[in-house]
Amino acid sequence: MILTVTLNTALDITYRVRSLRPRASHRVSQVTERPGGKGVNVARVLAALGHEVTLTGFAGGPTGELLREALAGTPGPVDALVPIAGATRRTVAVVDETAGDTTQLNEPGPQITPGEWGAFLDRYDDLLSGASAVALCGSLPPGVPVGAYAKLVRAARSAGIPVLLDTSGEPLRRGVAARPDIIKPNADELAELTGSHEPLRATQDARRRGAHAVVASFGADGLLAVTADGRWRAVPPAPELGNPTGAGDSAVAGLLSGLVEHLPWPDRLTRAVALSAATVTAPAAGEFDPAAYEKLLARVSVTAV
Repeated sequence: MILTVTLNTALDITYRVRSLRPRASHRVSQVTERPGGKGVNVARVLAALGHEVTLTGFAGGPTGELLREALAGTPGPVDALVPIAGATRRTVAVVDETAGDTTQLNEPGPQITPGEWGAFLDRYDDLLSGASAVALCGSLPPGVPVGAYAKLVRAARSAGIPVLLDTSGEPLRRGVAARPDIIKPNADELAELTGSHEPLRATQDARRRGAHAVVASFGADGLLAVTADGRWRAVPPAPELGNPTGAGDSAVAGLLSGLVEHLPWPDRLTRAVALSAATVTAPAAGEFDPAAYEKLLARVSVTAV
């Protein structure tokens, strides 16, 4: 079983409009709602790839109830979320069909009490006993200690379980020092962590800070990986137009599935890039277009650097 952790879950709402204009009224052509948050998206993609996956984190309030009801109707992921008093947040993505881009609105997360954080730690320790790998994903809601991911990384590594960390800012800086097996920052997160905007130098510096492998994502320019086994760049055949929400989460699912399947790094990166690009063309966050994915697998370019 692969375990994904989403401490700041969300209900993802996607609106599609013909053209998004400031200070104007818009007619929405399509609305979709999905359980969201980075680790929830990762879990959904892993399940679609055929892996057993359990997701944990927090959920509460009316939005949390909607999220859990939707999860119950989603084949694959097992719900091990911890109930809280506060209300789960919502995220809104507005897709401009003419321009082919997306505007994202993210609500803040609920306040987590010390008792709720303690209940989560107990749940996490219980779930680790059956896990083959762990993904720690996304932002921290208010009330969760800034060093939370470092603590969770150390717990997984003490249990001999490989762990991937996908977060940003101070939680990432502290989490890297706990020596996760993989981190997956985007370009901005990588620059914030290292102070460098040169991709290869920044990726190498991030690895020196403690991560065993660093896979940095650069949007349409693909992934750059620096590992103990080598360095590679993986790029899609062409940029895809659509909703990029969840594309990075699909890349995480590709990396994590490749890890538990013991694939060589070039194959892991090929899968991650193909899944990410196929997610951009899907109608809602946290999903991917299977037909596009199969076509992209043969067209992703991976080169040693």
